[in-house]
Amino acid sequence: MNGASREALASARERLDALTDSTSVDAAKLAEELAAVTALLHREVSLRRVLTDPSQGGEAKAELAGRLLSGQVGGEAVDLVSGMVRSRWSQSRDLVDSVEELANTADLTAAQRADVLDDVEDELFRFGRIVGSDKELRSALTNRRASTAAKGELLSSLLGGKTQPVTERLVTRLVNQPRGRSLEAGLDSLAKLAAERRDRLVAVVTSAVPLSDRQKQRLGAALAKIYGRQMHLNLDVDPEVLGGISVRVGDEVINGTIAERLEEATRRMAG
Repeated sequence: MNGASREALASARERLDALTDSTSVDAAKLAEELAAVTALLHREVSLRRVLTDPSQGGEAKAELAGRLLSGQVGGEAVDLVSGMVRSRWSQSRDLVDSVEELANTADLTAAQRADVLDDVEDELFRFGRIVGSDKELRSALTNRRASTAAKGELLSSLLGGKTQPVTERLVTRLVNQPRGRSLEAGLDSLAKLAAERRDRLVAVVTSAVPLSDRQKQRLGAALAKIYGRQMHLNLDVDPEVLGGISVRVGDEVINGTIAERLEEATRRMAG
């Protein structure tokens, strides 16, 4: 994925992160709905071409997506997809790939909330190795003549009750909707996505005035260096902060000016 598609996906990831950072959003349900949209766009080639047609206005495409999806999926999924079709895409397939990634990420968010993300990552990795070493199993799961129900029963016998529910959902979707990928490649991609999610921290930043793009980049880079992990910033503006800034990462709260607190944290790290 390159060019316009890479930028569109980055924006969609940010919107998903902002949405799923709210505990009021059912991440697992959102994942299921986005997976349904993925299947629709994969199946309806003409529709995805219309929704990624650069000659059509973004608002017109968003309105079309809204009409098609409203009542079929929840408002959060409609808003996410509508935002995506407003963006420019290098290829129509990139839109489908990106919606699928958001579906998987939403499921991994559900695992993160349940504090089982490490388990999911490990289970995906181990199942990938099992499939890679068992030709008979791989053949059964990739057989195009086998029914979805038959594959589902096989996966249930292998994973049901033995892995986290999120792991079973992710693998089942991959087997039922391979979309031209090998099973091994799909499992590897899921494991990497889980690893990226596990290494992500969320910083809730409250400032007196909106931060500039440069300030956000510098703050994100500084916090990532301090905590040693990728950092996502949730930004809030509160005039009562009186020119300072409050940063909360997990249970840790840093109050004061950006310069003072980051310098203090850097000094602590340096010993």
